Amino acid sequence: MAKRPPALSPQDSLVAIMVAISVADSNIRTSELLNIELQVGMLPVFADYDVDRMKNVAQTVFDLLEEEDGLDALFGLIREALPDRLRETAYVLACDVAAADGKLQQTELRMLEEIRHELAVDRLAAAAIERAARARHMH
Repeated sequence: MAKRPPALSPQDSLVAIMVAISVADSNIRTSELLNIELQVGMLPVFADYDVDRMKNVAQTVFDLLEEEDGLDALFGLIREALPDRLRETAYVLACDVAAADGKLQQTELRMLEEIRHELAVDRLAAAAIERAARARHMH
């Protein structure tokens, strides 16, 4: 029986979402990592977050994604820890990380769709979030 991953805090869940979208195309780009660091360093939701936890959260994501039902397990941990009020925030962060390198791969688009579905983000809100992310990262 597989060992249960550690419980996540709400902020850990946001980091996990960003890491998951970053690895969706099997290639973590520098622009995506910089975007994650920028978000964690800048946003009020991370004001009291211990950034040393990011490495452990990223490793948890990597470990889970290597398991057969790891994505489902990851979303289970995220839903368990993430309050409803931060679900759109999580989607905003995922969209920003996905758009950070200026191009979206099909795997990233599928992962964004899965995140939207798993977090029950309204389609209209998701469309607005996606459009804003695209505009912020336009070259």
